[in-house]
Amino acid sequence: MTLVTGAMLASDALTSGPISTITPLHQSPIPHAEVVRLLAAWTDDGRADDLTEHEERYGRLPSLLPGRGVRRHLLIDSVRRAGLRGRGGAGFPTAEKLTAVAAAKGRAVVVANGCEGDPTSSKDHTLMQLAPHLVLDGIAVACYAVDAADAVLCLHQGSPALEPMRAALAQRRDPVPVMIAEVPPRYVASESSALVNFLTTGAALPTTGPRAAERGVKGRPTLVDNVETLAHLALIARYGDEWFREAGTQQSPGSTLLTIGGAVTWPGVYEVEYGIPISDALELAGGESESLQAVAVGGLGGTWLPVSVADELPLTHEDFAALGLPLGIPSIVALPAQACGVAETARVLRYLAHESAGQCGPCMFGLPAVAEDFALLAAGRRDRELLDRLERRLGVVPGRGACSHPDAAIGFAARALSAFADDVRAHAAGRPCRWAAQQPWMPLPEEAA
Repeated sequence: MTLVTGAMLASDALTSGPISTITPLHQSPIPHAEVVRLLAAWTDDGRADDLTEHEERYGRLPSLLPGRGVRRHLLIDSVRRAGLRGRGGAGFPTAEKLTAVAAAKGRAVVVANGCEGDPTSSKDHTLMQLAPHLVLDGIAVACYAVDAADAVLCLHQGSPALEPMRAALAQRRDPVPVMIAEVPPRYVASESSALVNFLTTGAALPTTGPRAAERGVKGRPTLVDNVETLAHLALIARYGDEWFREAGTQQSPGSTLLTIGGAVTWPGVYEVEYGIPISDALELAGGESESLQAVAVGGLGGTWLPVSVADELPLTHEDFAALGLPLGIPSIVALPAQACGVAETARVLRYLAHESAGQCGPCMFGLPAVAEDFALLAAGRRDRELLDRLERRLGVVPGRGACSHPDAAIGFAARALSAFADDVRAHAAGRPCRWAAQQPWMPLPEEAA
């Protein structure tokens, strides 16, 4: 069991062996300085804290009973000052979601998204296995903030977090009971509108239409938030917005759980401050296990970055936005020099095409066509029209789907053409690199990859 401690928090996210105590992320000058954020709840034998241990470690939540706790609008104001943004990939300001749902007519529903459909990430499963009560605290705080009558925790069928979360729920009596919903284990099933649709109709398919904040689960105003986001919300409710902002940057405050995989010495989940350079994040994972050429940042809807660009690039929303790139899901996959970025991208696109909900033309026809073009490119098929055809298809798919799935896939493909430009030209000329058929590095389900 590998554990790195120091200025950041780290673990390999497994619970099959003992896990050591973690050092604090910050020595805070304000009260509760000993609290060490999301991954503090580890014990020497690798189990999660029970409720008593959890409250001894973090302290009890403020009262969440009407008339006895902080006023709801003041709680939301604190979240706004904290600058908390979603940790599920989109990075949307949490306070804006809370405000919209709280202002809507009708008793709200809170949906905690723990599905973690992106195969490059295991941070949410790790959090729920090691700190289930922190996630449930966050759900309770969200319910109070929007005056919700119902709460649902969505997990994929077969998720390793199911049993830890059920065990934690059995120890609690929250004002709003939490139901667990098991969602089909498909990539697009974890999209927010797909979860709302699943809880309403039983079909885990993305939809268009009114925002969930206005008409979500069964027509009621609905807050859908990632489980890590909710865990941060629980800490802000305890320690305040100033404490939260002690980590991170002005525009990307706080810490985040980051999954690091690929060609590194200690792949796993690490808690880091926003603003850490990618090179430093890789060092937390023991550094590269072999020479690198690129990293994939942000999951399957993210981007490939050559190491020359990635090394000193800080992991922040603002630094990625300045380059016109999505920060995406907090994950990094390190690609070694002796690997084929074109072939890796072709595998990803084949998987994403396979995972389509099949509801609209861009997914049903556009993604398979782009995936096929990339497969031909990876194989070194000499076709004078291949690159022109691929570029044309990349231009017509975005903005036409029922959800963001085709746009994210096309963005990933387009950025691969830029990151691996020299290899793309060689492959298109019938000179594929010798690494194209080697063992893949992107962690995709075998049956679809």
